[in-house]
Amino acid sequence: MQKSVVKDVCSEKNGERRVAVFAGSFDPFTVGHFDLVKRAAGIFDSLIVLVAQNASKKNLFDAETRKAMVEVAVSGIPNVSVAVHGGLTVDFMKNAGARYLVRGIRGAADLDAEQAVAWNNKVLCNDVETVLLFSAQEHLAVSSSLVRELLKCGAAKSDAEQKAILSKYVPKAMISKLLKEFRKVYETV
Repeated sequence: MQKSVVKDVCSEKNGERRVAVFAGSFDPFTVGHFDLVKRAAGIFDSLIVLVAQNASKKNLFDAETRKAMVEVAVSGIPNVSVAVHGGLTVDFMKNAGARYLVRGIRGAADLDAEQAVAWNNKVLCNDVETVLLFSAQEHLAVSSSLVRELLKCGAAKSDAEQKAILSKYVPKAMISKLLKEFRKVYETV
């Protein structure tokens, strides 16, 4: 009974679909991101994972590669899609008919930063609501930068060792693709 009450409280006016966006660089997508996607997909009718192109960031993987890796990771979640966008997230949201921006919080520093982003997004588009989801405790120390460092340092010499280590940090479904794409990038450096 409690679940139906929550669903009624969260329903959109006039039966509109609840469309949310979870935006980030996802360089690469981690188990923490995946956990937030699964949880948000249970709250909203449709969730778009938005791979952001940020000119001020030096990404290891290009946007299309990051998108492909996220697609592999979330392929089993039916109401989740993946897109790439290079402009303001609120502009993408307007075009996609999304009202909710999902953001993950690992600690106080994230909360402070996300509060400022939420306020500025409200100025840019008053209809956007930011929904903060707190990271699961087991994912608090997981970050894309840590995964990149593990990859660059070799993490282990054999594929089996790398896969065992990486499975703690990235969704298992995308490990092979991640290693393949990393080798492409690393060989060109």
